[in-house]
Amino acid sequence: MVKIGVLALQGAVREHVESLEAPDCEVSVVKRIEQLDELDGLVFPGGESTTMRRLIDKYHFREPLQQFAAAEKPVFGTCAGLILMAEDITGEPEGHLQLMDMEVERNAFGRQRESFETTLSVKGVGDDIEAVFIRAPLIKSVGDEVEILCEYNGEIVAARQNHLLACSYHPELTKDTRFHQYFVQMVRESKEAASTVTAAP
Repeated sequence: MVKIGVLALQGAVREHVESLEAPDCEVSVVKRIEQLDELDGLVFPGGESTTMRRLIDKYHFREPLQQFAAAEKPVFGTCAGLILMAEDITGEPEGHLQLMDMEVERNAFGRQRESFETTLSVKGVGDDIEAVFIRAPLIKSVGDEVEILCEYNGEIVAARQNHLLACSYHPELTKDTRFHQYFVQMVRESKEAASTVTAAP
């Protein structure tokens, strides 16, 4: 059994919870720092990244979230969650949590009215993944350790850096749960690897 939390300070929390459901996966809504200790993986939902950062600071989540990722526990950020994870944000002095070696640009696809749906090929996930873009950011550049999983019109919209996973769009707003199940598998593998290390003489 793996335990995955969805950070519930702001954003599309319920949809992520439903998309993560699997026979061996317990999903919880995270509103308190102490809940992080119980988790094997964590999701940062879409929403409004500036508001999310303000709430992260207000409730003293910043350092615990950084420590969670530093412990090599898997983290998955979608849309605003991707922005939270980025090392750098275009036009801003620094990133928020600075977990993942990438630069992102906010609202790269425009305002709410420029929202759209499309089908993407995502490496390791599927060739026909449904994707909803709502005021979506773009990944403008990535470091050497970051694997590009998907591009749309030549722009990076999904990437992975070891135990860190991020995408520009909202996979939770479709009935296609394959991207979430890809993350659940990442969490399984991470927990198994940690158990092996702990059990080693």
